[in-house]
Amino acid sequence: MSKRVLVILGHPTTDSLCGALANSYIAGAETAGHEVRRINLAEIEFDPILRSGYGGEQPLEPDLVAAQEAVSWAEHIVFAYPVWWGTMPAILKGFVDRVFLPGFAFKYRKGSPLWDRLLKGRSAQLLLCMDTPRWYYRLAYRNSGHILMSRNILKFCGIKPVKIKTFGPVRGSSADSRVKWLAAARELGRKA
Repeated sequence: MSKRVLVILGHPTTDSLCGALANSYIAGAETAGHEVRRINLAEIEFDPILRSGYGGEQPLEPDLVAAQEAVSWAEHIVFAYPVWWGTMPAILKGFVDRVFLPGFAFKYRKGSPLWDRLLKGRSAQLLLCMDTPRWYYRLAYRNSGHILMSRNILKFCGIKPVKIKTFGPVRGSSADSRVKWLAAARELGRKA
């Protein structure tokens, strides 16, 4: 069964390992018959700062209007990005702050601490590159960045399941390792 897949490259350049993983994922997804759209955050224009928080009005730039449309269209959303300082790059955090807004991604209930998850019915895949060994990230940092994106952002908005595939350590990795990582990303795309 084919799906509508949105791939968001959250690296500030497109010629990174994260970009190559996104390309491989897309190739696998298209081979399997999925319809794919892509957003390269490095190539769109937007202010990544939510200037007035949720209390003010900040019109969305045309690229962010298109991004919200793509998120609405998608059944499966893939984020490819590096883990920097234990979490996502600033460009991706700014994108999330500006796109996953109240009224679009979630809605607080009046007079209640509860909220409605407005992006229900979608799943997600995270393709993460990092230099920290996975075992150390899990033990020392308790997967804090993974939890931030999967639980605190995506599941909060109703997107689940969220699957995570981590590639690394990148620094010092061999060409053979990178070829295997690209093949793994392609296979994940095929199984989207």
